Amino acid sequence: MKQVCLTTDGACIRNPGPGGWACVLRYKDHIRELSGAERDTTNNRMELRAVIEGLRVLKEPCEVLVRTDSTYVKDGMTKWIHGWKSKGWVHKVKGKPGRQPVKNRELWEEVERLERPHKVVWEWVKGHANDEDNKRCDVLAKTAAHSLDKLAAVKNTVKPRRAEER
Repeated sequence: MKQVCLTTDGACIRNPGPGGWACVLRYKDHIRELSGAERDTTNNRMELRAVIEGLRVLKEPCEVLVRTDSTYVKDGMTKWIHGWKSKGWVHKVKGKPGRQPVKNRELWEEVERLERPHKVVWEWVKGHANDEDNKRCDVLAKTAAHSLDKLAAVKNTVKPRRAEER
């Protein structure tokens, strides 16, 4: 079985707001970088999207070390998801009455579906530290998010021309 290292990160300019995700996949001496963006999203959604897109490109079952600086993603997949599923995707939220729906359920389910054919180990890495792949993911995710923010700024400054001006 191939051994793949998947390092992921997400970024959001405002939360919610324009966001970006990125991942670096390593297999032997091969490196592949992926990134993308969404207009109106959250940082947590981008963290999950990075994992989803990284797992999605694997064409066969692999041993995958998923490295993330998001305890939300790591703990969600290693500690919380089993309880969420057994309780019908609801959980207790501090300060709110009763049980609340789990946020980002469709993304959690997608990560779980995509990891199924693989042997996945989840590892937390300290963000913005000395990890080269984490730092690279951070740059790629922020660049993707800012590309949407710049596009929105340009759209807001361009004034439509009236028919008689054309």
